[in-house]
Amino acid sequence: MAAQDKKKLIIEAAAKVLLEKGIEKTKVSDIVKQASIAQGTFYLYFPSKLSVIPEIAKEIVEDMLTAIQRQVTENASFEQQIDEVVDAYMAFTKDHRDTLQLLYAGLAQSEHFSQWEEIYNPLYDWVGQLLEEAKKKRELDGTVPTLYTAKFLVGTIESAAEQLYLYQRNEDEMAHQAHIGALLGFVKRALGIQ
Repeated sequence: MAAQDKKKLIIEAAAKVLLEKGIEKTKVSDIVKQASIAQGTFYLYFPSKLSVIPEIAKEIVEDMLTAIQRQVTENASFEQQIDEVVDAYMAFTKDHRDTLQLLYAGLAQSEHFSQWEEIYNPLYDWVGQLLEEAKKKRELDGTVPTLYTAKFLVGTIESAAEQLYLYQRNEDEMAHQAHIGALLGFVKRALGIQ
């Protein structure tokens, strides 16, 4: 088995075991048992169970970006694209809430928390491209700083999604729609869309 395949196998096994047992109860021996590899093989790739968490985070952010890209209509208006980004982000957060909570907890209790911004760079870059296209089409003020705005936009949407699906776990659909409507109104006003 190739080295990349072994590493991916460890990451997948770690994600499964960490979700089932939680961070505190998971041992490296549980991960290697799930992956059907020798414990020494684990340590070739990762120094500890917590060091796997940034790799799980990279995969989940890649999956999130793919889900968002799939939902956003390429030649739609910038306003419609913002609606689609928010919808996709909300759906992804709802569908992956347990994994996202695990990642936040795991990164927060380790020295790997500082990697969070780096992990999000592909998402920031893609949102930045969306902003640049909106500038070219004159749907967004040309003086808007793309990199910072992309980070602010992702952070704002993520915070709203976390409030809905990670912290509150309130299943009231009307409350959710009001929350999302308020988010969209805020984001669109901040971007000068309305």
